Amino acid sequence: MFDRTGTDNLPRGTICIEDLEIGMSRHLRKQVTDRDIELFAEVSTDRNPVHLDESYAQDTIFAGRIAHGMLTAGLVSAVIGEQLPGHGTVYLGQSLRFMAPVRPGDVVLAEVTVTAIDHSRRRVTLETRCAVGDTTVLKGEALVLAPSRKFD
Repeated sequence: MFDRTGTDNLPRGTICIEDLEIGMSRHLRKQVTDRDIELFAEVSTDRNPVHLDESYAQDTIFAGRIAHGMLTAGLVSAVIGEQLPGHGTVYLGQSLRFMAPVRPGDVVLAEVTVTAIDHSRRRVTLETRCAVGDTTVLKGEALVLAPSRKFD
């Protein structure tokens, strides 16, 4: 479940596989700005007008501009790479389902939760979710190679 108390992002760093436990969870909150959307369009080269042109976007099923889905997914990547497991983690795979749009100005809560640990292979399975208020906007599952003290 989302910890909706407080607004600060959790500390960054590394949790080695030896210290991970099922149910362990970390999150971050980020307000998605127009600048974020513009920068993501520039870096990704995805200039779909539904993200950048309000008049165009008004005539779509979204009735207004939305953030790139992968920008929202990138917040999940930030939690994994910075908090759980954190620095040294290698992404192996990610499934995603986009449930609702994220609009400029929305505050996204991105959370990952440990659901399985394979110590012998250093593999960790994480439930991944993003929400805007009470609305789940993204859900999925990530498989990562976790850092280990044995390989330092």
